Amino acid sequence: MAIKVHGSPISTATQRVLATLIEKGVEYELVLVDLSKGEHKHPSFLSLNPFGQVPAFEDGDLKLFESRAITQYIAHTYADKGTPLVTQDPKKMAIQSVWMEVEAQQYDSAASKLIYELVVKPHFYGQSGDEVVVKEFETKLSKVLDVYEARLKESKYLGGDQFSLVDLHHLPSLNYLKNTKAWDMFESRAHVKAWVSEITSRPAWAKVIAPLQK
Repeated sequence: MAIKVHGSPISTATQRVLATLIEKGVEYELVLVDLSKGEHKHPSFLSLNPFGQVPAFEDGDLKLFESRAITQYIAHTYADKGTPLVTQDPKKMAIQSVWMEVEAQQYDSAASKLIYELVVKPHFYGQSGDEVVVKEFETKLSKVLDVYEARLKESKYLGGDQFSLVDLHHLPSLNYLKNTKAWDMFESRAHVKAWVSEITSRPAWAKVIAPLQK
């Protein structure tokens, strides 16, 4: 088996890569990296990702890091397999690229902060989230979701009329936010709510999160 994903099932970035591989029906080996033991900072891992963050990715002699770059590599390399996650049409590709940037720069920057305050702190450190920080990033995320609501009135998915990497990239953060008070922001917007329900019910995503539900 040529493809190896060095990562952790709890990592949103690792989940993003695994979801893409499963959607494409591509076989892979998950090499577990124990974050609690600091294995992502060991020299052997740093040789794969010098920033010491999961995941790291190997396909034969190709080594990659940064999850969104990895998902694009997978989607283009295995374009003829599984679910089409990218398009070759230049205009549609440009639209998908815009919304992938929105996810990475606008949505995820706020969602990740909320996950840290509302999920990571309570579950891993036994601390309450900072309410000032939570309020700040709820406001930021709410503005992004207003844009999403307007966009989703025009097309079924953010990147167009077909499920794509744009939508897939949101799945890990949605999974962590769904049991927090921030979820009301998704539920209160009709088109966002329908989109979330559609993409989170995909069989490939169920396989990604199955280990977390044991």
